[in-house]
Amino acid sequence: MTPQRSTGAGAGADMPEYAGHYHLESRLGSGGMGVVHLARSTSGLRLAVKVVHAEFARDREFRGRFRQEVAAARRVSGAFTAPVVDADPEAERPWMATLYIPGPTLSEQVKEHGPLDAGQLRRLMAGLAEALRDIHRVGVVHRDLKPSNVLLAEDGPKVIDFGISRPKDSELRTETGKLIGTPPFMAPEQFRRPREVGPAADIFALGSVLVHAARGRGPFDSDSPYVVAYQVVHDEPDLSGVPAGLAPLVERCLAKDPDERPTPDELMCRLRSVAASYDTQAFIPAQRKAGSAGPGSKDVSAAEVSQDLEDTGRRGDTGGSEGTGEKPSKRRLLRPGRVAAVAAGVLALVVGGALACVQWLGDDAPAAKAPRTAAVGFAGWRTKPVAGRTDAPRCAFGADRLLCAGAGQAYALDPSGGRVLWRHSLTGARWSAAPSVSGGLVQVRDEAGDVVALDPGTGRTRWRRALPTGAGTAYTDGTLLITAADGTVTGVDSASGRTRWSHRLPGAGRPSVDTFPDGPSGGTPAYATTTSADGRRTRIVAFDPGTGAVRWDTVLTGLLRPVGTEDGTVFLVSADPVYGDTDAVVRYDAASRAVRRVPLPAPRPDAQAVVRRGVVYLLDVNGGLDAVDTGAGKRLWHLETSVSRGSALVAGDRYLYFSAGDGRLLAVDTRGGRLAGQTPARPGDGAARIAALRAAPVLSAPQVFATAPDGSVFALDGRDPSAW
Repeated sequence: MTPQRSTGAGAGADMPEYAGHYHLESRLGSGGMGVVHLARSTSGLRLAVKVVHAEFARDREFRGRFRQEVAAARRVSGAFTAPVVDADPEAERPWMATLYIPGPTLSEQVKEHGPLDAGQLRRLMAGLAEALRDIHRVGVVHRDLKPSNVLLAEDGPKVIDFGISRPKDSELRTETGKLIGTPPFMAPEQFRRPREVGPAADIFALGSVLVHAARGRGPFDSDSPYVVAYQVVHDEPDLSGVPAGLAPLVERCLAKDPDERPTPDELMCRLRSVAASYDTQAFIPAQRKAGSAGPGSKDVSAAEVSQDLEDTGRRGDTGGSEGTGEKPSKRRLLRPGRVAAVAAGVLALVVGGALACVQWLGDDAPAAKAPRTAAVGFAGWRTKPVAGRTDAPRCAFGADRLLCAGAGQAYALDPSGGRVLWRHSLTGARWSAAPSVSGGLVQVRDEAGDVVALDPGTGRTRWRRALPTGAGTAYTDGTLLITAADGTVTGVDSASGRTRWSHRLPGAGRPSVDTFPDGPSGGTPAYATTTSADGRRTRIVAFDPGTGAVRWDTVLTGLLRPVGTEDGTVFLVSADPVYGDTDAVVRYDAASRAVRRVPLPAPRPDAQAVVRRGVVYLLDVNGGLDAVDTGAGKRLWHLETSVSRGSALVAGDRYLYFSAGDGRLLAVDTRGGRLAGQTPARPGDGAARIAALRAAPVLSAPQVFATAPDGSVFALDGRDPSAW
């Protein structure tokens, strides 16, 4: 590497002459992590090179953050970002070179030329939605989307600066008590729960960026970052100045609850319904000016923000409410500008947007057969088993009845009409799993850590067993399998609660134990999987759940997780060992020991999977749904469902069923990947309007059962989803 040399004193003292083999010609701007220079490669290619500040280069934690930035930027390099050309995170002064993109930042454009017009705003929103779609698809959350991190290039906006972005499973989180980001463009959860920030935070930031572009200031406006933080968490956004056609979309982006915000794909879908003909020259940016710099990220002490929010709430000094004692969230609800903009745009979105989006979800679906998304009449039944509670129950079918758990109760429902047959109160107020039927009994687990076996006819306790701390459970038809923290697996007779066997299975460490209903004749095996420390190999042990005897034992390449079995074939999903995204589907034939791997076109973050007739269906956290034929070795189809963090999939003969957080039940036709139907949302009231845990639907053909955040359970005819 060519030595780096200072070229002078003052401002130029922090400017080396070279970064690697790239000559640094001038300074483009600076931020919290380093200085960005205009540079040229040996061949003359123009680059933007970020060089880390000298004082930060000596900080181990900061170097870790920069390595993460480089990794994230490499991963998302594409049409909507600045592609990474080269980098050296281990240099004395770490640096990264990206392709230079001529054009001002959005911050510079608005400051110098004023707010964008409606056409420019639509193009900006569409471009940023496309960028976030690509960023999120590879498992990265930007966390600092703001006007100074958006470049206005001739071919559309580009998102830059992944300095505080992270993969969803990164260990580089806010361990030091600091909130990292820029307060006017941070989401509420970044202040409240910074370790739980997900893709929806970038959607909130997109909404704030659009408001800034539309009126020159954001939806939450104050000179104090602490007041802004309070407004972001508690206040309604100020949307005055946002065009009427975009205001409803922007308002959804700025929802306080992450689950209520649209996905990037849904944004693009809705924009098609409000977009007239885009002017492809909506903004032709001028060259970026040397020396211009957007505002850098601010690292704010979590304790300071928390205290200041409390003080602000007591003083009521968040802009215009000083001395009144009235909370600003009450006073800002009905701004005339916001009301006019939202009201004027709602009709266009509701009437035009719904049909356009439904058709877009299945591109090859005839327009005349667009699914009906509003129920004409309720087929089946609907009931609310626990009055006054709005927890979404988790259910399963067994012993000829629908068995549910939620709100501190287990109960059985008559599947033909929804009548409650019995109730059983349980320790703890909430549940995280549906009941299971094993050994002829209803098996539930309460928050005290006990497994409770109930009579399916009366709901009375037949036996109870305390479990070790942190133990995992899985069921087959007649056996409860308990996996202890030390790796010991214990088989318990589900009918009596007596221990049948207890020992460690082959493989190092604690295994993950899975059971599936479809196994070969002669009894369904259970599967224990353990992975190597580097995540490159997975050991799978098939064993008899009744005796613990090993049936077969194999080691396969990759970080694998079983998702189903059919006739002796085990179907698994493969995950990237660094980021954990699903990148392939694998089938293993236990008899022939043949392995077939089917790569996915792009990684799928947090994918749920189910198997039906050799086809593996994958639903990722952003709503992407794939059908992969493992026999043919190819993907059959892909559908963008626009459902964020959907439930587990349930596969029938023709349809896939899954639930959304707002209580919708959706059905997708497996023959072509078309949305066949969906129910209206049943959101409930207050904080329960979006379910924290997505309860999977239950299929007992021809009926399909589902639950909603309002605490209701409902049944529909699964043969005709278009009538829902």
